[in-house]
Amino acid sequence: MSKDNLIEKMLPAIENQLKIVVARSCENDDNTRGLHDMMTYQMGWSGEGAGLAARGKRIRPLLVLLTTAASGGEWEIALPAAAAVELIHNFSLIHDDIEDQSFTRRGRPTLWTTHGIAQAINTGDAMFTLAHLSMLDLEAFLPSSIVLDTIGILQRTCLELTKGQYLDISYENRVDLSLADYWPMIDGKTAALLGACTKIGSKIAGAESQTSEHYFTFGISLGKAFQVQDDILGIWGDVAKTGKSSASDLITGKKSLPVLYGLERGDAFAKRWLQGPISAAKVYEIATQLEVEGGKSFAQEAAFKLTNQALNALEAAKPRGEAGGMLLSLSEQLLGRQS
Repeated sequence: MSKDNLIEKMLPAIENQLKIVVARSCENDDNTRGLHDMMTYQMGWSGEGAGLAARGKRIRPLLVLLTTAASGGEWEIALPAAAAVELIHNFSLIHDDIEDQSFTRRGRPTLWTTHGIAQAINTGDAMFTLAHLSMLDLEAFLPSSIVLDTIGILQRTCLELTKGQYLDISYENRVDLSLADYWPMIDGKTAALLGACTKIGSKIAGAESQTSEHYFTFGISLGKAFQVQDDILGIWGDVAKTGKSSASDLITGKKSLPVLYGLERGDAFAKRWLQGPISAAKVYEIATQLEVEGGKSFAQEAAFKLTNQALNALEAAKPRGEAGGMLLSLSEQLLGRQS
């Protein structure tokens, strides 16, 4: 089976499993059909603009399945865990969009703008709960000890997600931040969940402890590289490709890696930043200044180093077969992504 055919088999299986889990939100209860509809909108299955672009890339569930297969396991067994991590991801996106007051996600209105803040929060909470119920479905295939281990990994990861988001929000009004403050924040916001995906996948396959740790390091490093790349796109990316809000991260005041680099330099960019909010009319000028001062190239180099760390850890894990090759290809694609 070719690499492409392996992914082509996994993606529809992921969607099917997600729909099974999400359907539990209105099981035997038509009164909660609206809750189900909000979930299907968030997942990109319904509403205006529904389709592949609205669903996202399903990177996290793919990491679970590919790691399971690359560790010598049957990827089909890991489908409940794959669905769980994607639901946790979307739970976090719903809450992030509210907290960041983001109006668009994946090229269309965010859930809170279409259904209100209260119902969006409740939808996110329901997804969070369904994700953990989905993990329990692993009991049909695996020993209870392994299931409990994987559930523990996911629970601890959820705490890391909220800690990372706390730091992100608390950084908004601080002017004393350094580059060192950046890494704990993205460890929680982004890296933790990707690390959980690869660790859970290896655990489901019954990999040895050292191998599982190599996969965990791979996922964490990949997550950091992914977030740094996201920071680059948040300032210099093409809105038509990213599908995110047209409000640059410079307008929202996000303390991304390029911004913190510029602030530490203390040159023209830092002086302008400390003067107050940046208007849409000034975004191009300020972004260009930050690029001239080295903010973009610094972030690109950091993403490159982190990706190499990820690739070295993946090599140490000795991934098997076509799934192992696809993990390598996916890593390389994430570094060069444009959206």
